[in-house]
Formats: sequence, structure tokens, C-alpha cells
Amino acid sequence: MGLSPLVSTYDHVLLDLDGCVWIGEECTPEAPEAIAELRAAGKSLAFLTNDPRHSPEEYVRKLWSLGLRASLEEVVTVGAAIQHLLADRARGASVYVIGAPAIFRHVADAGMRIVNGTDRASEARLVVIAGHDDFHFSELRAATQAVLGGAEMIAAGRDRTFPAQDGLWPGTGAIVAALEYATDSEARVVGKPDPQMFRTALDRLGPGPALVIGDRIDSDLAGAAAAGLDAAIVLTGVSSREEAEAARNPEPVAISEHLHKLVVG
Repeated sequence: MGLSPLVSTYDHVLLDLDGCVWIGEECTPEAPEAIAELRAAGKSLAFLTNDPRHSPEEYVRKLWSLGLRASLEEVVTVGAAIQHLLADRARGASVYVIGAPAIFRHVADAGMRIVNGTDRASEARLVVIAGHDDFHFSELRAATQAVLGGAEMIAAGRDRTFPAQDGLWPGTGAIVAALEYATDSEARVVGKPDPQMFRTALDRLGPGPALVIGDRIDSDLAGAAAAGLDAAIVLTGVSSREEAEAARNPEPVAISEHLHKLVVG
């Protein structure tokens, strides 16, 4: 086999996880073989995700369980990006968190004071928003009160949906939209398409041309362009061929049915 002529021209490959490498608990067609070919060709890899529900360690375990060899250094999550951003803020600032336990850990590790479950929730100075499976209206209510009281919103992304095995699920963007509408305020987005996650990956990988491979026009393609990178779109996730072919400024450098077909020549 060997790499396709397109992919062989890059030193690094930045891979989106949901919809590109896997859907739910299953790999996309021949994804392990595609990643093995990239490693055999000496390409350095990074795995990026806007899904805030799990820690980097959990993603590494999932990758291995699906036959995809990966190290912790290769995984760049939106939770880690949020922690990096908060670490530059004043330690001990009060934060109301919407998110899975992994996001709570990232916020705490940044030195912030989490006020969930206290009578100070509405007085939080920051609201961190990340979609999770147990989201409840009470979280939306408390976050709305905090933002109306002057809190800044920091969001894990604007993805409206993400692909699961039984179809599309609502993403963080659905919660962000509700909060922005309720408060007439705008959240700062840390996940894709913000370029910070791509830059974090490149800081780890080093110099050289890099290709982003993802399934979303609005986050993977747009985020890659914001970071000055080329991007290819695979059709195993959210974006359709019609949407990918219609994309302009930026345009994808390639459109493929799935990761393996793009990578292997």
C-alpha cells in the first residue's frame, strides 16, 4: 500500500476524532490501518476533539481499545485548552461549570474556585460551558443568572451536533446558543474553530507542513484555515459531499468517503 500522493507531502497529520476516526464506539472504515500507514511513513500525529466529556487519559484508553496506538502527548482536547486559558486568569476566581467531571477537573487544575452547588453560583465571575450527557435545565438557569450578573462565558465550542451510532446528538453549541439567547451576550469559544487547539498540537509536533483531517466544515475546515493550515474533509461524520464541495474561502484540499480512502494511495 503506502500513502496517497496528497498526504505524503505533509510532515504532520492532525486528526479529528468524532466522525473522522470513530463514530460512537466504532472506528470508521479501516481507520486503524490508515493510522498505521501514517506511522509507518514517519508522519507525526495529533488527535483533536471538541468533545468535552472525557479527559485526555480516557481518550488514550479508548484509542488503544479500538486498536489505535496513541500517546497522551498526541491527544489535544478542548478541556485541556480551557485549562490553559484559565491558568492565565487570577487564581481562585469563582467559576460556574456546565460540563462532565473531566471539565470540572480541568477548571480546578487551573486554580479556579468552582461554585456549583453553593449559594454563590449566581455570583460567579466566569461560566464554563461544555456539553455533557446529564445536562439539566437547572444548569442553564444558574448559568443564565451568573451571566446576567456580569459573568464571562467561556465555551468548549459551537458544534451544533456530533455524530453518534444512532444519529446526531446535540453538541455544546446547542447549550451555548440557549445561554447567548437568554442573556443577549456572546461566549468566548476555546474549541475549534478557534485556532488555539491546532496551535497547541503544532507546538507539540514541531515545524513542518501539517494537514488537518476532519468531518466538519464549520469547525475542522474553518479552524484549520484560522491556524493557517490545509484541511481535508471526510464524509463519515456531519458534513455532506454537497456541503464540502460548496465550501469556499477556505476550500478543502481533498474530499474523501472516509479516512482510509484519503490516506492510503
